[in-house]
Amino acid sequence: MELVLPISAKENLKKNMKSFSEKLKRFPGLLWQTVWRVGRDDPRRVVHALKVGLSLTLVSLLYLLEPLFKGVGQNAIWAVMTVVVVLEFTAGATLCKGLNRGLGTLLAGSLAFLTGYIAEKTGLVFRAVFIGTAVFVIGTATTYMRFFPYIKRNYDYGVLIFLLTFNLITVSSYRVSNVLRIAHERFYTIAIGCGVCLVMTLFIFPIWSGEDLHNSTVIKLEGLAKSIEACVNEYFNNVEKETNQDKLPEDPIYKGYKAVLDSKSQDETLALHASWEPRHSRHCRYPWQQYVKLGAVLRHFGYTVVALHGCLQSEIQTPQHCRVLFKDPCIRVTNELSKALMELANSIRNRRHCSPEILSDNLHEALQDLNNALKSQPRLFLGSNNNQATNMLAVAAAHANSSQKREKYNGVSLSSFKTDNSALLEWKSKRMANENSRTEAAERKVLRPQLSKIAITSLEFSEALPFAAFASLLVETVARLDNIIEEVEELARIACFKEFKPGDEVIVNFKTQKVNVTLNHFSSQGAE
Repeated sequence: MELVLPISAKENLKKNMKSFSEKLKRFPGLLWQTVWRVGRDDPRRVVHALKVGLSLTLVSLLYLLEPLFKGVGQNAIWAVMTVVVVLEFTAGATLCKGLNRGLGTLLAGSLAFLTGYIAEKTGLVFRAVFIGTAVFVIGTATTYMRFFPYIKRNYDYGVLIFLLTFNLITVSSYRVSNVLRIAHERFYTIAIGCGVCLVMTLFIFPIWSGEDLHNSTVIKLEGLAKSIEACVNEYFNNVEKETNQDKLPEDPIYKGYKAVLDSKSQDETLALHASWEPRHSRHCRYPWQQYVKLGAVLRHFGYTVVALHGCLQSEIQTPQHCRVLFKDPCIRVTNELSKALMELANSIRNRRHCSPEILSDNLHEALQDLNNALKSQPRLFLGSNNNQATNMLAVAAAHANSSQKREKYNGVSLSSFKTDNSALLEWKSKRMANENSRTEAAERKVLRPQLSKIAITSLEFSEALPFAAFASLLVETVARLDNIIEEVEELARIACFKEFKPGDEVIVNFKTQKVNVTLNHFSSQGAE
């Protein structure tokens, strides 16, 4: 035994070393694949990285060149820090942080200068008290202001820089005599850093937040269209699909609506940064908040797509021979719905109004065909095994009643054994009662899963019941399409999109009207 353990330990060590060496060999290839994939997904990331590197090189010249260093001094490091902190991916984000930093530094320096000027007129003791009081009041008021929603949303970074700069200058002025000169030099270097950032982000391959928000809205509409189409096609294809949470991110249906559901914070951030951007083209003055409203409507629409996708992973499924009866009308409804979303996406992409042909009756006719197909198969939804389900419930009830009678009988027999004259008989009766209770508990444990299975089986009164849920969700997506069209038309009106011309490409031609097609005909068919 003493020899086996060292040998096994050596073997494990060799295996670990071999696995580690293999990982080291694969590391350069994996690193290169990651670098290539990140740049391929969005080439603008490479451009932004080069812009940051060039900006840092330019502000480093304040240190590297002797004439510039003599004019600026040690405070040149603040320019480097400003570039690192301020220069963001988009122009709007850079303007937001740069102007916040510059405005916060200017206001803090001015207030600190005023505080220092007043403090110098007092004695040494009162000067310390005055500075401490000013730091407390300004720190408390500034921190409380950060909770205001408008300031939190637009100027939080500037307020933070104001608080930091004010405390640095005010507290340092008590021990350092030339603190105001240092503050001026730091302000100049910060201004130089902000200027380099603004030039880089506005004039050298600019990346606009407004354009990103505009394009992301188009991508979300296209993703929803593809998700719905893929979901319905997969539902009617006889494909056995196992539910695996690890493979869910790779599902194309999941990818389509995930981008919509996760877009709330991104849309709000892009809209905020777009509001800071200057007018760089005739299309840049868009109502960015309207894009946020449209994103909220798309998320509300996406919840129905999630439920529709859940029908594919349900434990109870309608047999394929029942699904095929309704395949054609469902496919027609899905195609018209997908075409509508694609037409809305193209209208936003091309900055034009929707085609008037979008208000035809093709979708209405497709829904009516689905309704007629459902009505043509009343037995599927009324159920042909009602008697069987009733019999199962009767068996379950009889089983439960027999158990209750046996329980009652045991209780009576036990009480009959009790006498006041015999402690031994009482002890025996208690023992028997405990044994009987344990037996009954074991019977209940056996009975409970049996009754659960009988109850689940009795609920399956119709093979088409899961399809009814799927069809109702499909109709619900059509009903919610109206809200998307209204928001897109409102966006086109406010943003002054160009009018639709007959030469423009028409992708869809149907009308999204409030169609009185429901699945409540199940009860009406039963009444007939």
